[in-house]
Amino acid sequence: MNFIEFFTKLLAVTLAMGTSLTYATLGEVYTEKTGILNLGMEGVMLMGALSGFATTFATGNLYLALMVSMLVGGSFSLLHAFLCITMRANQVVSGLAITMLGTGLANFLGQRLGPASNGFNLAGMNLPAKFENISIPGLSNIPILGALFNVSILTYALYIILPLSWVLMYKTKFGMIVRAVGENPRTAAAMGISVSRTRYIYTTIGGMLAGLGGACLSLSFTPSWNEGMTGGKGWIVIALVIFATWNPGKVVIGTLIFGGITSLQFSLQAAGIKMVIPTQFLAFSPYLITLVVLAVMTIVNQKKKGSFASPAALGTSFAIDDK
Repeated sequence: MNFIEFFTKLLAVTLAMGTSLTYATLGEVYTEKTGILNLGMEGVMLMGALSGFATTFATGNLYLALMVSMLVGGSFSLLHAFLCITMRANQVVSGLAITMLGTGLANFLGQRLGPASNGFNLAGMNLPAKFENISIPGLSNIPILGALFNVSILTYALYIILPLSWVLMYKTKFGMIVRAVGENPRTAAAMGISVSRTRYIYTTIGGMLAGLGGACLSLSFTPSWNEGMTGGKGWIVIALVIFATWNPGKVVIGTLIFGGITSLQFSLQAAGIKMVIPTQFLAFSPYLITLVVLAVMTIVNQKKKGSFASPAALGTSFAIDDK
C-alpha cells in the first residue's frame, strides 16, 4: 500500500467514525447554547444505536430505524429537560443518571430483543440492510480527497447540515434567541422570550441528534450491536463541544481530529505497518487528548476571552416562572 492509498483509506475511516461524533456534538452544542448541560450523551447514543439496530433487524427499513433512534434519543433528553427545567434538578446529576439509565437499559434490552434461536440476544446478529457508501463518479477518484465523495448518505447529509447549523445559530432570529437564553435568561425573559420552551426544544433536538449519532454506529460504521459499543464516545462529545468553542461551524474540526486518531490504529494494522507506538496507546489516546483539551479550554474559558467563553448561564436553572 502506497502513501496515497494509506491516507485515502485513513480519511475514509475517519469520516465514517467522525459522522457519529459530529451529529452528537452538533446536538450538544445547541443544547448547551441554551444553558442546559447534558452529560447523558453516552446513554442517549447507546439507546440510539440499539433502537436503530433493533428496528432495522425487525423491519429492514433503515430510514424508519433512523426515525426511531431520533425519537428514542429525543425522549431521553426530554426526560433530562423535565428534570432540569421544570423540576430544577442539578444538571450534572440528572445527566449522569440519564447515562446510567440509557447504558443499563440498552444492555438489558439488547439481550432480550433478538430471536429465540439466539438466546434473545441481538449481539452477533446480521442486519438485513445497512447504509452503504455512495460513490460520486469522477470525484471519488481524486487522490486522498476522493474519500470525501465515497461515503454513506449519513455523511453526505452533514455536508449540508453543518453550514446550515452555523447559519441558523449566527444569522437568524432563532439563533439569536438560543444565544440570548444561554447567556442571560433573565434578560431574554424580559424581552418576551420563553426561556423554558426554548430550552425544552433545543435539549430535545440535541437528544435526537445524539440518538442519530448512535444509529450511525450500528447501521453504518459497524453494522452490529454490542454492549457498550459507543465506547465512551458520548463523553468525548462533551469535550468536542468545548474544543469547538460552542460554535457549530467548528464541530467538524474536532470530530475529524478525534476520529482520525481513533481510526489511525485500524489503518496502520490494515496496511501491515509495524508500529513503534503500542496499539494500546493509540486506543486510549483520544481520551487522553480529551483530558488535555478539557484542561486547556477550562483555563481559557476562565479568562473569558471572547468566543472561547462558555455560555454564561450554562448549568444554571432559571428561577423565574416564564410563560
